[in-house]
Amino acid sequence: MPSPIHDNPWFAALPADLREHMLRHAEPLRLRRGEMLFRQGDAPGGLYGVRRGALKISTLREDGREAILGVIEAGTWLGEISLIDQLPRTHDATAVGACEVLLLPPAHFHLLMKHAVFARAVAALLATRLRMSYSMIEDATLRGTRARVVRRLLLLAHGDAAMARHVRPSISVSQEALAMMLGISRQTLSKELKLLEALGAIRIGYRCLELVSEDRLRAAGAAA
Repeated sequence: MPSPIHDNPWFAALPADLREHMLRHAEPLRLRRGEMLFRQGDAPGGLYGVRRGALKISTLREDGREAILGVIEAGTWLGEISLIDQLPRTHDATAVGACEVLLLPPAHFHLLMKHAVFARAVAALLATRLRMSYSMIEDATLRGTRARVVRRLLLLAHGDAAMARHVRPSISVSQEALAMMLGISRQTLSKELKLLEALGAIRIGYRCLELVSEDRLRAAGAAA
């Protein structure tokens, strides 16, 4: 059975020799729940691949409260931006629970960037994330709350940044974390989730949301 790292579409599309180089030279790291992989302002420390668990990408707002920007799940590689522009990390990355990460040192990343195939793959990865960022900006500025909730649930159902081909039946996220991702109150989110549950689109569980019908969920978002 393939591991999340091997099953990730971006990684799987790389030539076998490049994948082998990355795995051979990557250093394993283990993080405890709440332990930080890197902090905002840190120097670029390498390219990271999440083998198990998940990372929360966040920043502190002006009022000192945390704003969660996304969840990086198993299979996803991250950290390429700072390696390319050599500027400090822009956000905090914190283990949601017990987490295993592969660290590809900067020297090996830059060595691989000399291969046109790898450089194009990194460019495609950046393009995908830029599209996602534009989509989130569009949601925040042009869409109503319900549409934003629906679109974020669909994104999480595909593994957020993991780019999974198929939606998962259960989304492991607390309502508090989801509200922070959307920048809305817990009360507002609870109201929207209960409506989606009444429509037969989702089922609310403990720290998770079950996707009952993707079609009904999309329809609810389109009608908002």
